[in-house]
Amino acid sequence: AAGKPVVAGVHGTALGGGLEVAMGCHYRVGVASARFGLPEVKLGLLPGAGGTQRLPRLIGAEAALPLIVSGDFVSAKKAAALGIIDEVVEGDIVEAASAFAEGLVTAGKPLRRIRDESAAAPASPGFYDEFAKSIARQTRGQLAPSLIVECVKAAVELPFDEGLARERELFKQCHASTQSKSMIHLFFAERTASKIPDLPPETRPAKLDKVGVIGAGTMGGGITMNFLNAGIPVTLLEVSQEALDKGIATIQRNYAATVKKGRLTEEAMEKRMALISPTTDYADLADANMVIEAVFEDMEVKKPVFRKLDEIVNKDAVLASNTSTLDIDAIAAQTSRPEKVIGTHFFSPANVMRLLENVRGAKSSPETIATAMAMGKAVGKVAVLVGNCDGFVGNRMLFKYLRQAMAMVEEGAEPQHIDKVLYDYGLAMGPFAMSDLAGLDVGWFIRKRHMAEQGSNVSAAPIEDKLCEMGRFGQKTGAGWYRYEPGNRTPLPDPVVEQAMADYRASAGITPKTFTDQEILERCIYALVNEGAKILEEGIAIRASDIDVVYANGYGFPRWRGGPMFYADTVGLGAVYEAVKGYAEQYGGDWKPSALLERLAAQGGRFNDR
Repeated sequence: AAGKPVVAGVHGTALGGGLEVAMGCHYRVGVASARFGLPEVKLGLLPGAGGTQRLPRLIGAEAALPLIVSGDFVSAKKAAALGIIDEVVEGDIVEAASAFAEGLVTAGKPLRRIRDESAAAPASPGFYDEFAKSIARQTRGQLAPSLIVECVKAAVELPFDEGLARERELFKQCHASTQSKSMIHLFFAERTASKIPDLPPETRPAKLDKVGVIGAGTMGGGITMNFLNAGIPVTLLEVSQEALDKGIATIQRNYAATVKKGRLTEEAMEKRMALISPTTDYADLADANMVIEAVFEDMEVKKPVFRKLDEIVNKDAVLASNTSTLDIDAIAAQTSRPEKVIGTHFFSPANVMRLLENVRGAKSSPETIATAMAMGKAVGKVAVLVGNCDGFVGNRMLFKYLRQAMAMVEEGAEPQHIDKVLYDYGLAMGPFAMSDLAGLDVGWFIRKRHMAEQGSNVSAAPIEDKLCEMGRFGQKTGAGWYRYEPGNRTPLPDPVVEQAMADYRASAGITPKTFTDQEILERCIYALVNEGAKILEEGIAIRASDIDVVYANGYGFPRWRGGPMFYADTVGLGAVYEAVKGYAEQYGGDWKPSALLERLAAQGGRFNDR
């Protein structure tokens, strides 16, 4: 309503309320480094201060809707091209914005009030339906995206004040939802995960200006790319020139695909590739600040690697193992500096997945821990510090989850039924489709190791072991729990698997039973929760929210459920405990309720109040 021009000058980030305030001005300018966006959807919300009403009026519904639903940020250059800002300026932002305002007066430009303008309607009458279909997969189960569509439609169809009222009504609906509470929980949990209570405040991480990676396979190559993306030189070691050349070629191919998609320039790719120093000689790792071993997941393969590193690499360097299950203390014992050894469990594909489980050993020093956590931040990961046990946090819980899925198949459930229940719950995929994707041979190898360590010949997954003996390792062999057509990753039920299940049940004297969706859901998800509670009791995880961060970022757990521990809090620990107790009475074994779960249930407490 001002009679003088009001210009927003942006020199940092105008995100959410920041952009909404800027859109309340007559005009907007920004420096080249400024960013703009409405990311509320990432907290299970929608913009609640006029964002869904002003942005469509400013740039049209077709351009505004994808921006609001994705929550993505755009650069000043892109914002100017879209019409979000009026000009990209240079120099001091106050001087530049003032000069822009003076220019408006000199030119006699009208004071533009976005609220008085109309939002350009989509060209196609079916735009909203088509858009909803296009985002259905990535927004599956979420409330906010569908309500954002309603808000943008209101911007096109209603007067401004009525549109604002509609936005407020739907914002309140989002704000009151469990989904928003879950996503806000994770937002803060990811920031809390970097806080290590027992790390002395004066602890400083080691400098990381030269990193060594051992192994140029799938994991080693992906880990290397993380450092290259951050501008950190990597000495990449392989045992043979052939394996080294193959690994380098894979990295080059991955970058080339990104260039082809327009997300990276050819020049940037060449700069990143130039940061690799390939070698087959351990001596070239001598001056590294940190060396990450990414060889085969076998203790007898990893031990000699660490003995060799201890001899060659400077004594101040951090020696890290990219292991997903193995004992970090046993690895550290191969060296004369166990205080410098730590686990750095990257998730596959390592250049894509956000999670990094840093595994502290019994003797890992504060500086070593600080260095691993700082490394995670430097390469853009969400780093969580966990303790040393078989499977650490993520995989230890996953073993219990998978065991329940396998047990239900043994008892009569169909793999596709279990997968559908977990997919409908919001997981990226069910346990059997996930096993096929990861490779059944991975779990088979771990089970055989466990059986050897325990002196047992009783498998934890007899049907899956049978499939492995048949050479069915999942997608990579075209058959696992499902069969796959060439060039197609759609899992298809297979009579061979049905026969394998029937044969096992007959040999074990099991009469197949039917399962409700609720029992399938509880036995899988509450198995995660109960084991998570035991992990908290043992101090393997620092806090319940760390477990939630691990599962949301590494295991496809739906962010809008907040992670397994927060989900249990929303259900109520009393109800979870009673279900776990009932399964313990029925099935025994792994279902013994955690003492922590029992205590919190009795107190009416929550995991995330601890």
